[in-house]
Amino acid sequence: MTELNRRKFISTTGTLAAAGIGHSTSLLASPHPHRNSSSLLGTSTPTNVSPVHIPKGKADSCIFIWLGGGACHVDTFDPKRVGDPKQKNKKPGSAYRKILTAIDGQHVCEHLPNLAPRFDKGVIVRSVHHDVIDEHAAATNRMHVGRPATGTTQYPSIGSMVVHERPTTSAGVPGYVLMGYPSATRGPGFLGSKHGYIYLTDTKAGPSGLRLPVDVNQQRMARREDLLRRLASQQTEQARSKTMDDQLENSLAGLKLAGPKFMKNFDLTSESDQLRSSYGGEFGQRCLLARRLVQSGVRFIEVGFNLNFINGTGWDTHNEGQNNQHVLIQQLDKSVAALIDDLEKHKILDSTLVVITTEFGRPPEFDGGGGRGHQSTAFSSVFFGGGMKTGQVIGETDDLGKKIVASPVSIADFHASIFHTMGIEHDTHLYDGDRPVPLTDRGTPIKELF
Repeated sequence: MTELNRRKFISTTGTLAAAGIGHSTSLLASPHPHRNSSSLLGTSTPTNVSPVHIPKGKADSCIFIWLGGGACHVDTFDPKRVGDPKQKNKKPGSAYRKILTAIDGQHVCEHLPNLAPRFDKGVIVRSVHHDVIDEHAAATNRMHVGRPATGTTQYPSIGSMVVHERPTTSAGVPGYVLMGYPSATRGPGFLGSKHGYIYLTDTKAGPSGLRLPVDVNQQRMARREDLLRRLASQQTEQARSKTMDDQLENSLAGLKLAGPKFMKNFDLTSESDQLRSSYGGEFGQRCLLARRLVQSGVRFIEVGFNLNFINGTGWDTHNEGQNNQHVLIQQLDKSVAALIDDLEKHKILDSTLVVITTEFGRPPEFDGGGGRGHQSTAFSSVFFGGGMKTGQVIGETDDLGKKIVASPVSIADFHASIFHTMGIEHDTHLYDGDRPVPLTDRGTPIKELF
């Protein structure tokens, strides 16, 4: 590569990065050209573990709703006797009364009246557990990558693993979108940046990294794309590095995504006022956008719902954060119920897996300020749609929700179930260079779901 061309390449990719279409996050997930070669980064091969002989799911997309901060299971999906933080001995228990669901004899919190009758389309898993207790970041990482962190390997997140194994087939559409703040926990790890995400923090603005500068029109963008392709073609295979290839691929992908075809998905005003209102506030608008992205062909969408300004703490309900937790629960109820109905109306609920989860639960005891601490030994996650066998509860905790007494579900099992629902072999190996890394940490799909 000549020095002149090298300078042009660096200048062009730098301009794209400044426009927010650079290589820091991946934009399109595509099939690896050497899927069966174990010597190449990110490829995958089956393990020697015997497969679980249960029907594989056929979901095409996953909407992964993240309740960051640690949503309390006994105050939402696993209600127990009502406690009282104002009593002298702070009687442990749920903060709210319970109501019946569409699942015979099963209850949820009273602030979930819209979701309760829709659990004929859902599954409550009450026995999720892991061993990370006091550190939010570590627990969040565990829930996303499915295994303990190490100092030698940067593991990929579940979103990146999904789009690696099932790349999007829609041209000009990313495989993975994050509605929330970016972090390595949600990233592609050793799979490489093309299996990462694009992100946004405001539904009205859309992904800021994909908005073109005002002085750059489509003709100029087309010229840039042509220049990038010509520069790439002038490099010899020996001269190219993996990092440079990733930068080039992401830059070209960014040019496509910055166009009107994909960006129109973020114009929620094209939906009726009535529908947008049914979804509720900012979290609800994220859920509506998730439905639109599913329809466009996006494979994995994480929808973050913390929004501390609602109750001061989000789902991290220590001390006074408990006081207005019900406001968060009510918004979750309204927005997810609208999402379920909307997916069903568009006949894509069976092909879309909706997951509601968090980094850990909270104990039934109240702290000195009337809030709750952390508990990872037993908490709840929820599935809707995805072609699963719905209308059931899996797992059981004791009378206060502190211990699992039936059907424990590890994070590896939780991930394996998502993979299986999406038609992905859960007993596959990825490769970090020459090092085999199982897709899950010896997880097995929850057989009752299928």
